[in-house]
Amino acid sequence: MQKSKIKYSRRALIGSLAALGGATALPMPTWAMGRMAAHGRGRVRKGIDELSGAKIDLHVGNGTFATGGRSGPAIAVNGTVPGPLIRLKEGEQTILSVRNMLDVDSSVHWHGLLLPFQFDGVPGISFPGIRPGGRFDVPLTPRQSGTYWWHSHSGLQEQIGHYGPIIIDPAGPDPVEYDREHIILLSEFTPMHPHQIMKKLKVSEGYFSMQKTSAADDYPLSAEERLMWGRMRMMPTDIADVSAPTYSYLVNGHGPEDGLELPFVPGERVRLRIINGSAMTFFNLRIPGLPMTVVQADGQNVQPVAVDELQIGVAETYDVIVAPTQAGAFAIAAESMDRSGMAQASLTSQPGRKAAFPALREPPVLSMIDMGHGGMDHGNHAAQADAPMGHGQMDHAAMGHAMPAPPAAPPGQDMATMDMSSGMNMRDTSLLPASVKVGPGIDMVAMNPQDRMGYPGLGLDDVPHRVLNYRMLKSLEMDHHKRAPDRAMELHLTGNMERYMWSFDGRKFSAVGDDPIRFGFDERVRVKLVNDTMMAHPIHLHGMFFELVNGQGHYQPKKHTVIVQPGSSATFDVTTDEPGDWAFHCHLLYHMHAGMMQTVSVAFPGDA
Repeated sequence: MQKSKIKYSRRALIGSLAALGGATALPMPTWAMGRMAAHGRGRVRKGIDELSGAKIDLHVGNGTFATGGRSGPAIAVNGTVPGPLIRLKEGEQTILSVRNMLDVDSSVHWHGLLLPFQFDGVPGISFPGIRPGGRFDVPLTPRQSGTYWWHSHSGLQEQIGHYGPIIIDPAGPDPVEYDREHIILLSEFTPMHPHQIMKKLKVSEGYFSMQKTSAADDYPLSAEERLMWGRMRMMPTDIADVSAPTYSYLVNGHGPEDGLELPFVPGERVRLRIINGSAMTFFNLRIPGLPMTVVQADGQNVQPVAVDELQIGVAETYDVIVAPTQAGAFAIAAESMDRSGMAQASLTSQPGRKAAFPALREPPVLSMIDMGHGGMDHGNHAAQADAPMGHGQMDHAAMGHAMPAPPAAPPGQDMATMDMSSGMNMRDTSLLPASVKVGPGIDMVAMNPQDRMGYPGLGLDDVPHRVLNYRMLKSLEMDHHKRAPDRAMELHLTGNMERYMWSFDGRKFSAVGDDPIRFGFDERVRVKLVNDTMMAHPIHLHGMFFELVNGQGHYQPKKHTVIVQPGSSATFDVTTDEPGDWAFHCHLLYHMHAGMMQTVSVAFPGDA
């Protein structure tokens, strides 16, 4: 079986800065001499080079990025946005050497990779960061395979280009058969500096929304529903904090106007390694006329499942196989969840032949379920206690126990907090457990959050084709040694959308940095995440994989990131066998920056 790979660039063939210095016959690239970092004027290239070998050098520098007639500041790694593909092999040693050529601190987090915590790359948790002019070396012998990615964990650098893909080839035969592969790295570009974006969100969280309701709009809302939303001071179209036209959506650094082409030969099995490396955007990806077979989720092999569309949250990865039998061009259409814009690439059998892309669909609107009012999950109720607890420590909340019927509004109740059609109090903090700190950081409480593992994503529950959901994922191999959880815990995703405050259990990261979530070594814990907000959050655990409690028993799929739907819950099991301090956070960049982050501390073997 012939597998094609991205061609090596000149710099990849040179291999390292030391070798580059000895190759006097070759011109020294500006990124290797620090010119981009020193002046910040260099135009960075679009696209992905490939690096592999016993030592891989990454140089982080400033530059200018442009697409679609827009340009703005960028952070380029080795002179490109995205940065280079790091291609490794399971079991083979390498050193990842990062040189910071910026005038501010930087870092690289190896997203999804299993490695000692001190090399995980999160300033303030696992290492101090990389100072200007400094270097950070990571010795790595991969003990996994699959599709992953890397990105900065400093400031808001991820928004402006500091990210790139990772592929780890398996030591033995790959269970996925394919003839050709392409990376589909989804991201955004904006000429606006991310600190300015954050400032505007803090002043007015709806600043970037172009899809607000009005008296003259044509959203499918009744007069009663509009009155309800108005009295709650909430917007049913509040889907994304930042979207088009502020963002241009990219595939491998190319905007829609760039006409990116990815080749294929009819009859080939083409593996698309889809990575959501964006800062804030959920994408709904489809290839009209070409079914996709999902074979991997977050780098972990799953039993093949055929779909026509999938939603990929920020930081997730999916590998899919497509098998076009006829010559032509197919549209890889990655529509933002709020349907304000689209990342585009053509899968084409003939150079210069581009696909016709579908029009943007009508924007979706939030529902009562997204406000945490429970109800039917489109026929997909989860088995919350899929595995037995072992010690009977699951409390009623972690078991998905139904909440009592809400009382009628008391005299004098602020009607802005009430759902007029049912009398439900959207801010009844008495429903929260004692572990949640009640204060100005919470402006909504989910009344009856339901597990929605079977939900395909906002706006995709009524499309006329097959859409992926978490309930459809099954690990490729059965886990015969799965342990019952030793204990359970519940964490609430909390926020005040109007003030743009985001947190876990009502506490911002700055307030809980010295009070981590503690686990013993090799504990088996069932974690229930309850989303008390009206936004979907992709929650990422560093250093370990968890298993979705999705009704698949001993075939529960492993992931490193899970989307928790608005007003809903999601549950996972984790075996805490990676000692050290790890980040645990929402991967929406500005939510994390605003406080939705925690430290998970796993004891070392033998610690009391």
